Amino acid sequence: MVKRYLLLCLMLSPLLLTSCVTKGQTGALGGAAGGAVLGQVIGGDTKGTLIGAAVGGLLGYIVGNEMDKSDHDQLSQVYETTPSRQTTQWVNPDNGHRYAVTPLPSYQDRSGRNCREAEILATIDGKAEKTKAIACREDGRWVIQP
Repeated sequence: MVKRYLLLCLMLSPLLLTSCVTKGQTGALGGAAGGAVLGQVIGGDTKGTLIGAAVGGLLGYIVGNEMDKSDHDQLSQVYETTPSRQTTQWVNPDNGHRYAVTPLPSYQDRSGRNCREAEILATIDGKAEKTKAIACREDGRWVIQP
């Protein structure tokens, strides 16, 4: 029952990503979906799936809510120019948030777009949180995927 509900939520999530949803909510939804899948793979049971969804949702919310435009621009630059498995770091001068981003090798998704995943370590208000983000090339630029 829980697995069916989770699958339904994952299938409907793209429909929920409208302009009325905040960046934090979008990040939380994407993080929860990714965390649920990872939790199921690692734990192989409902408990693992739920824990993965909760942790992923929290991390996704933090990154989605806390990154401002300059951070997103910096992240796009990392996707564009940083070699795979090389870490780029920066500090946002307006809010003091620190980021360390390590992109992974690019790949093509099912629709043929070039995509890259990146591991992100965000330190916000002294609390370090680790998450992952995927971006794909759309119209000549990298677009973070929900």
